[in-house]
Amino acid sequence: MNTKIHANTQAMANWLERVVKSLGNHSDRLNAINIFPVADGDTGSNLYLTARAAHDAISKFETDNIGELLTIASRAAMESARGNSGTLFAVFMAGLAEPLYGAERLTASLLATALERGKVRAWSALSDPVSGTMLSVMEVVADTARRTHRTSTLEPASKAALVEVLTEVCAAAESAVVATELELGALHEAKIVDAGAVGMLIILDELRGALQGYVIEPDEYSQFHGYDIQDPHIHGAVTTDAGVEVMCTINLDALGAATLRGQLDAVGDSVIMSPVNQTKDGYRWRVHVHVPEAEDALGVIRGVGSPVNVAVTNLCTHDG
Repeated sequence: MNTKIHANTQAMANWLERVVKSLGNHSDRLNAINIFPVADGDTGSNLYLTARAAHDAISKFETDNIGELLTIASRAAMESARGNSGTLFAVFMAGLAEPLYGAERLTASLLATALERGKVRAWSALSDPVSGTMLSVMEVVADTARRTHRTSTLEPASKAALVEVLTEVCAAAESAVVATELELGALHEAKIVDAGAVGMLIILDELRGALQGYVIEPDEYSQFHGYDIQDPHIHGAVTTDAGVEVMCTINLDALGAATLRGQLDAVGDSVIMSPVNQTKDGYRWRVHVHVPEAEDALGVIRGVGSPVNVAVTNLCTHDG
């Protein structure tokens, strides 16, 4: 087994740089198959812009602490997150960072723990999580990493053990992407895989590539239904209900956050709430919701606090 691998902070910074480039290259195809939860054709763009914010935040930051690096990256990503997919990626990265704080080198055990924490953070951030999406990929890879590490005969802290987990994780992620077409009715009808799930696979493949030092080929994902360069932009043929996406950041204590989540669930859907960092009186929260009118959400948000970084985007079909 090839155990040539780099697993320090420089490798993780290289991972984020590669993710930005790869998501930029794939954004058009990801946009083309973006029909869930709304067919607004922007999953690729949202993931790319969120990843770019993460990378920009650590591009000149020097540390030997992997968790510290990813914490800074995830906070920047969450503050600038775009859409469901970008927000969930930022939340997932925040989860990854937690068990890695203080670590100078990634190991198989740490990776398995980090993937589990990322999965839990992402699933719990959504009020109504749905399988057949990037959440399914997160769940499958966390389970695969834990099982692979537990049953491995290799030295737990060895580079070979980390390579083994990375290999199994990426293979499982690819299978999970294929499975989304059967898990989610809208995807099955359109005969495509989920855009966010493919984006998550790209992110994981680039982690493996960055750590092991090889390039992911551009046509790596052309076998997925709807993903070939010649395939049409599926989202353009899907009717999208009128409405807007509202995102903001707000400081709340635990009771205020629970109250806001309940109120947003009552007026909209695709509610995502996740803490960015701790404050004197609670946490700084990133909030995401789809509502018919912006004021439907902003009214209840202002009722519990003072939102900042407010962004309102029309949920209409568009290109890229």
